[in-house]
Amino acid sequence: MTSSAVVNSNSQADKKLPGDLAMWFFILAELTVFAILFIGFAIAEQLNLALFRESKDQLHAIAGLVNTLALITSSFFVAFSLHAIKQGMAKKSCFLIVIALLFACIYLGVKFWEYQFLLSQGIDIETNTFFTLYFLITGFHFMHVLLGMVILVFIARQTMKGQYQNGEVSGFESGASYWHMVDMLWIILFPLVYVI
Repeated sequence: MTSSAVVNSNSQADKKLPGDLAMWFFILAELTVFAILFIGFAIAEQLNLALFRESKDQLHAIAGLVNTLALITSSFFVAFSLHAIKQGMAKKSCFLIVIALLFACIYLGVKFWEYQFLLSQGIDIETNTFFTLYFLITGFHFMHVLLGMVILVFIARQTMKGQYQNGEVSGFESGASYWHMVDMLWIILFPLVYVI
């Protein structure tokens, strides 16, 4: 076998999904559910253009933008944390996860405020088709953020216990992948619901 064939063989072996395969099946299932919700929202909007335009005007696009920035920033810190654990820096990795969780808390706080604001205006899940879908989709995403935060806390605890050593970071990668999925979904959700 030539040296180039050995290099190609090694690079093929190195190419794999980060984390556990089971987590990727779970992520795929979650993405499928959200895809159905997003497609349903887009179809409903095409059938009720004026209603959706008027309803979107009642949302706080700035709140949506703040939440977008909070989740993107949180994902950056999770990525930095994963890099740190791969370098064997457990304390730094935990510190970065805590920062990621703080940005996730900003998302939760702003979203909770937004829900309270709409409810105080007499707008709820039964107001019209737009708000039914708005509360359903954003509420479903909110629950995923909460689950993602629980996963990040679990990862941080496991890191402090020395669970991820000697390159054995599959569990960490799985949790990070889930968190990045939650972030990606909001990046799709924000323009779909708030902007377009």
